[in-house]
Amino acid sequence: MLHADLAIAARTFGLPELRRIFDGAGITHVELEVLPWWWTTDERRRVSDQRRTLLLDAAEVLGARTIKVAAEGGGRPVDPARFHDDFDRLATQAGNAGARVALEPMPMTNLSTIQAGVDFVTAVGNRNGGLTVDTWHVHRGGTSYAELERILPVEYLFIVELDDADEQIVGTLWEDTVNARRLPGEGIFDVPAFIAAIHRVGYRGHWGVEIISAEHRKLPVRDGLTRARAASLQALDAAERLVASAG
Repeated sequence: MLHADLAIAARTFGLPELRRIFDGAGITHVELEVLPWWWTTDERRRVSDQRRTLLLDAAEVLGARTIKVAAEGGGRPVDPARFHDDFDRLATQAGNAGARVALEPMPMTNLSTIQAGVDFVTAVGNRNGGLTVDTWHVHRGGTSYAELERILPVEYLFIVELDDADEQIVGTLWEDTVNARRLPGEGIFDVPAFIAAIHRVGYRGHWGVEIISAEHRKLPVRDGLTRARAASLQALDAAERLVASAG
């Protein structure tokens, strides 16, 4: 659940009622996002701290296991010591709330590859601070699935997200990721092979589908969910066949 929607729910019908809605719908995996600028010292930090409070409070009420956090956009440099220490403090704070934080390496940030993300979270070494790994960011960041298997420590793998895209980037990387994603199987990524690679890493958690698309946003909610579910199940079934044939 995105922070903006979470804030509206909190000030209208309340987070306890949202928890009852989730429980009534049989939703067992709750993830919250997104927290940027947690290492900054300028005006952005004030916004970040307000959002941090919202996300951590909501995590406790909703039973959310993981909060997604962002790195510095545009690949701009950060103070390495502050970036390291503030992530460590953030992860500890999340742990105290019964949650954890998952940093997402993205090709348009200062952690532009999965390797950069792995190097960072393993250097911090906080058991409540790990990674989000997304098919889009793996592919656009130039990481092969073979490399992914080699470098990714499963104990730091907190969130896995599935999606697809066209061969060519549409606009900037940011525009492509927020407007032009496709459902698994509708683009050029080999999503079943990605799933199989993550499985071989040792991941046995749940799988999310993150379809961020101008086209998909136009669909009625029920249609959008139905299509996302069907595409994801098809990719998971294909991956299961890959794993079985390799075993």
